[in-house]
Amino acid sequence: MFKSIEAIEKAGYKGFTTTKDLAISECKDVPKVKGIYFVLNTIEKCHFLTESVGGHFKKKNPTVALSELKSNWVEDTIVIYIGQAGGGKSNATLYSRLKQYMKFGQGQPVGHWGGRLIWQLRNHKDLLICWKTTPEEDPRLIEKNLIHDFTKLYSKRPYANLRG
Repeated sequence: MFKSIEAIEKAGYKGFTTTKDLAISECKDVPKVKGIYFVLNTIEKCHFLTESVGGHFKKKNPTVALSELKSNWVEDTIVIYIGQAGGGKSNATLYSRLKQYMKFGQGQPVGHWGGRLIWQLRNHKDLLICWKTTPEEDPRLIEKNLIHDFTKLYSKRPYANLRG
């Protein structure tokens, strides 16, 4: 499922909108319910930025060393981050979480530290975001299982999933 848009669509994911368009629209078309989202990179060759464009939440610089970015990179997949909204006791929705994520990517100091490595890719504005609503299931558990399945297949977590 992690290799193509077609496979991800077949698994029930919707959206497939660029981070640039999500930021411009302020995520207006994103569902206001809990769920799972993927960040996808459809460009084969990646180029890293020396400085992250992400916000400095609690005055912490989100930039990481190029060597860390390179060691986290996973070949032969388009999925670079798996996230969730509304798991456990959280009232977050896909809309609120992705809106926060886009604000972080615009340099605002908001609390979306997870997945911050995407904002150190040169093509960060062209990455695709897709989502799947999970009204009857706990998104945290689904996210954990997806990261487990990914790790089993690629021997490491998705590029921007530093935990999981």
